[in-house]
Amino acid sequence: MTLPTRRHLLGAGLALPLLALSGCSTSRIDDYVGEKPELDLRTYFNGRLDAYGVFTDRTNKVVKRFIVVMNCVWNGDEGILDEDFIYSDGSTQKRIWRLRHLGNGRYTGTAEDVVGEASGQTRGNAFNWRYTMMLPIDGKVWHVELDDWMYLMDDKVMINKAVMSKFGLRLGEVTLTFVKP
Repeated sequence: MTLPTRRHLLGAGLALPLLALSGCSTSRIDDYVGEKPELDLRTYFNGRLDAYGVFTDRTNKVVKRFIVVMNCVWNGDEGILDEDFIYSDGSTQKRIWRLRHLGNGRYTGTAEDVVGEASGQTRGNAFNWRYTMMLPIDGKVWHVELDDWMYLMDDKVMINKAVMSKFGLRLGEVTLTFVKP
């Protein structure tokens, strides 16, 4: 019987966390087929909405609170979501999403601070989309990945959770509640 070398132990030490991570289950959009109420982005994101949210860092500490006032309009399969953010520190931000419905609950979207195109899918009461966002931090712009999930609760309320990551490492999470007046 040979004893493990330091190299074998190091390799095993690195492999175990990777195996543990690969065993974690992740939601799939098809998990929500049949969930009610059924989400149609063109219906829900139409007119004025208010949203209330927080950004938590990787330790789950709330580092920013914000309110969003949205004005949304659709012309056929083309939609504009005009968002005005007001942060707890008094700063403001504007983002304008341009969405396109591709059929079968599939959507694409662009915004000035999004790299390339966001793509997503609805099933049942859920919407999942993924995109890369340009995030200014300390005078630099970081490209971060967002795995963004929305869940329609009823015709007035939708809950949104988006995990932000870089190089596969979780940086934080945005939790947001949309409310139609």
